[in-house]
Formats: sequence, structure tokens, C-alpha cells
Amino acid sequence: MAGLVLKLGPNERVLINGVVMENGDRKTTLKIMTPNASILRLRDALHPEQANTPVTRAYYAAQLVVAGSVEAAEAGPELASMLGALATAFAPLAEGAAVLEAQAQLEKGRYYSVMRALKPLIEVEARLLALASGGGDDAAFDVPLDLRRLEHRLLLLLLGLLDVAI
Repeated sequence: MAGLVLKLGPNERVLINGVVMENGDRKTTLKIMTPNASILRLRDALHPEQANTPVTRAYYAAQLVVAGSVEAAEAGPELASMLGALATAFAPLAEGAAVLEAQAQLEKGRYYSVMRALKPLIEVEARLLALASGGGDDAAFDVPLDLRRLEHRLLLLLLGLLDVAI
């Protein structure tokens, strides 16, 4: 059995089975031999107060399973529902493929891979929500004008997921 290989940078922190560990001053490689150990790099972790949008809520739900705070059987159905709503919202854009990847990884029970698939969407969602609140630059999306309607649809779906009155 090969085990999971973790490559940690200097002073990087990782949560393993509920214990926070910090690497020393040099790069280190660790081999985790215990199957199904709960491992979360803290650089990948969201704080609970940061889980305040549809994408970050789904990311945080997967993170709770990775950290071992919630059982997969408990979080899986709710996360599947969240990802289904996100798949509808992001379908018009290329980023929709990331949601489909997250759904595929969820079906395999690979919650860290769900987090990895959703990570890039956090920034896209933030830009869309900033645009909706008037704080973003419409040109930041760098897409042809005929795709603006799709972005608008996506924005409306995301706002609907947030239960924001339009």
C-alpha cells in the first residue's frame, strides 16, 4: 500500500484526524499510511463565516467531511443538492465544467477533489456578486457581448440561491 503523500512547505499547517500540525522551517514529505485518515491542508480551509455564498457553502460542506467533522453519509445528500443547483447556475459558462467535475467526484466519495473542483469558482462567483452589487467591472469577464445574457442568467440564478430579493 503506497499511502497518501503530503508535501508540506516551510511552516505549513495541516489537520490530521483533528490534530493541527505545523511543519518546521524546511520542506517535508509525509506518507500517510492509515486508510481513510481525515486530512486537510489549512491553506485550503475556509472559516465558517466565509461560507456565505452558494459556492463557498458547498466548498465548506465538503471541507467538513475532509476534516472529519461530519460523516460523508450525513453531508453527501445535502452537498449533492447544492451542487445540482450550482450546475444549473453555472451551466452557461465554461466554469460549469468544474461543477460537473465536483459532482462526479462526490459520486466517488472524493470530498477533497470536490473542494479542488470548486476552488476556482469561488473567485468567479465573487466577481459575479460584486457585479450584481454595482461594485464590479463588467469588462472583468472578458467575454463577447452575446454571452452577457448568459452571465446575467447565471447572476440571477446565483442571487436566487442566495435568497436575495431582486
